Amino acid sequence: MKKNIFAIILMGLMAAGFARTSPEVEKLGRVLSSMSQRAKDAIPNGNPEEFLADLHMVLESEKQFSSADLSPFYLIDKKHTVSADYVPKGLISLVKNNDYYINKNNLSLRPEAFEALKTLAQAAKKDGIMLTVSSTYRSYDYQKNLFDYWVKVDGLEEAERESARPGTSQHQLGLALDFAPVDDAFDKTAAGAWVYKNAAKYGWSLSFPKGYEDVTGYRWECWHFRYVGVEACNFQKKWFSDVQQFMLEFIEEWKK
Repeated sequence: MKKNIFAIILMGLMAAGFARTSPEVEKLGRVLSSMSQRAKDAIPNGNPEEFLADLHMVLESEKQFSSADLSPFYLIDKKHTVSADYVPKGLISLVKNNDYYINKNNLSLRPEAFEALKTLAQAAKKDGIMLTVSSTYRSYDYQKNLFDYWVKVDGLEEAERESARPGTSQHQLGLALDFAPVDDAFDKTAAGAWVYKNAAKYGWSLSFPKGYEDVTGYRWECWHFRYVGVEACNFQKKWFSDVQQFMLEFIEEWKK
């Protein structure tokens, strides 16, 4: 049975002694030990130094994003929030264009995500796929109204599985979007198949994968992607079983 990187680090620490171990490897062991067992199990066998080299590439990629705004790796979920008055800086409105369709008014994204969407959509179009964007940035108040609506329609328990409470939505970061159709049918479309295969090449990561509701807090949302950059997408796939939540939780803990 192969040991994952967490087990390898612990064995190395016991064999070498903390005094002769790289401080970063020690830190890696501490951070990994703080994570859930399911997250630890998702991390494959590998070299800790290789993991750290990849991690530093991801952290360096933050420089591609505005330092005046939240990190592209900001952890937001049912336990980690943003304030009611947080609005991403420099939001750019999505308007009718030749690269992708929009099916709602008042859509907008942070500049980095706006440009990345354009690049993604142009690549899709070259392959004969026209993507449709249905939802992007949402304000705190918008999310509150949306969550309250779904509570009325489906009840609180079901709403909690499918809609974020205000202040906990990735959409408020201005880095997430929903492709249309915003339902499970997207999984069966040509656009869905193309996005699953290619999104990561352009820095877009599926936020709520199938079979991880206990991890993300939300049921599978095949249409919801967050822009984290190419380096982070590669890191996520290589070291975290391609589960965004595990990667973001790790980075959050590493930065403390």
